[in-house]
Amino acid sequence: MHRVLTITLAAALSSLAFAGVSRAESLGMNTPQGIEQTLGGFQGNDFNVQEVYNWRNFDDATSGPHSAPLRSGEAIRGIQASIDANRSLAHRLNNEGVNIRNVVNAEQAADGSITFYVR
Repeated sequence: MHRVLTITLAAALSSLAFAGVSRAESLGMNTPQGIEQTLGGFQGNDFNVQEVYNWRNFDDATSGPHSAPLRSGEAIRGIQASIDANRSLAHRLNNEGVNIRNVVNAEQAADGSITFYVR
């Protein structure tokens, strides 16, 4: 009986260890290099677009978040270049009315979806 319980417990633990692998690949998925790699190969339609407003001028904020995590100019250019390189993603974003030059950040959620932040 003890052996059966041990085997069952081991099987349950190992299946839990592999359960999260298919979605959130690593903790570094939103680093500049990680998000660029993700965007370069992103084939899904599971994305949303959020507008980012300037914290210094609340008058222009009628909806959406007030900020997104800041990226350096180099990281922003990397994100935009990764989108440009992925023609199908660039086309889908264009169909949503997104000018790639206005994308200032992107983040991948644990479920694999992407949020694009635009100014």
